[in-house]
Amino acid sequence: MATIPPKVIIGVMGGGSASAEAVEKAYRLGKLIAARGWVLLNGGRRAGIMEASARGASEDGGLTVGVLPDDNRRHQSPHIQIPILTGMGSARNYVNVLSSDVVVACPGGAGTISEVSLALKHGRPVVLLDFDLGAIFPAYVESGQLQWVATPEEAVAAVEAFLKLAS
Repeated sequence: MATIPPKVIIGVMGGGSASAEAVEKAYRLGKLIAARGWVLLNGGRRAGIMEASARGASEDGGLTVGVLPDDNRRHQSPHIQIPILTGMGSARNYVNVLSSDVVVACPGGAGTISEVSLALKHGRPVVLLDFDLGAIFPAYVESGQLQWVATPEEAVAAVEAFLKLAS
């Protein structure tokens, strides 16, 4: 019996509150992820980067997975097709990053920074989409595991390069 290759899962992390520019970039990123047949995974909530990236992907026929901090769907984005209710609060950040092949981090706060840290610690490549963390991770920048880009198109190109290295 033939085995089915796993789908590529791209984690899109970012704040529940975000600027209009960051929301627009997250929306475009979601569309680009869907266009490549990748699965978009995010925090699943009806807010900010999560809502925008899921909306972009779902509008273009992409598969969206939301790892929610709650034990119910009250705050779930309507653009999430597969909700994963954890009841774990911020501990769900581990599920987000460990389930992602590559993490794209958009502007956010402490939760997003924790996801970036967890991803780096566990060897996941991270692309910062217009999200300047300063010089707090120099070793990861030097090794190439952490990259900064300005546009969704550059983010997808960086993801493709990471995926090519992994195969």
